[in-house]
Amino acid sequence: MDTEYERDSAADWPMETQRFKNSQPLVSRDGRLLRLAIDGGKAVELIDCPYGDDSFRYLYERYDQAGAFHVVRRIARDDLSYRLVLMRDGTVATVYGLPIWASEKTRFLTIACSLEPPRGALAIQAPAGESLATEAEFPLPCERESCSARWDHQTWISVSCVPRDEPAKRGSEFVLVRGNNGTWNKFGR
Repeated sequence: MDTEYERDSAADWPMETQRFKNSQPLVSRDGRLLRLAIDGGKAVELIDCPYGDDSFRYLYERYDQAGAFHVVRRIARDDLSYRLVLMRDGTVATVYGLPIWASEKTRFLTIACSLEPPRGALAIQAPAGESLATEAEFPLPCERESCSARWDHQTWISVSCVPRDEPAKRGSEFVLVRGNNGTWNKFGR
C-alpha cells in the first residue's frame, strides 16, 4: 500500500466524517470503500486504489440537492477531479471543478484550470433527464493565467483571469452570455 495514501487518508477521513453528518444516511465509509445511497434503495460503491503510481482515493464532498447528485472528490497522484453520482440511477459523471450553480438552479458551471495535468476550460452543464447535458464549453488561458468565474445572472457569467507570473497585472476578462436561442456567446478579451 502506498504510504502517501495512508498518510493523506488518515488526515482527510476525519474531515470527511464531519461532512457525512450533513448527508446521513445517504453516505458511509468502510475503510477504502465509499458507499453512496441512490434511489430505489440501491447504492453505488467507489473503492480507493492505494497501490502504485496509479493510486487514487475518493473523498465525499456533499450531496447537491439542486442537481440531485453526490459530489465526490477523486484525488490521484497527479490529478484532481470530481465524480457526480446521480441519485436517480447511479450514473457517474466526471467534472474537473466543483459545480457552481446559477441562481435559478437549472444549470451550473465548472472551471478546470491547471498546469499539471494541463487543463483549461469552463463548462456549463445542466441536469437533463437521467444524465447531465453540456450546454457549452469555452477554453481558458490556464497555461499562463489562473481563472475564476461567477454567475452575474442566470444567463450571464463573468470570467476573470490573473497572470500566473505577474499577479499584479491585468489578465483576460470576458463574459459569457446565453442568447435567446440557448447558445452561449463569448464577449470581451
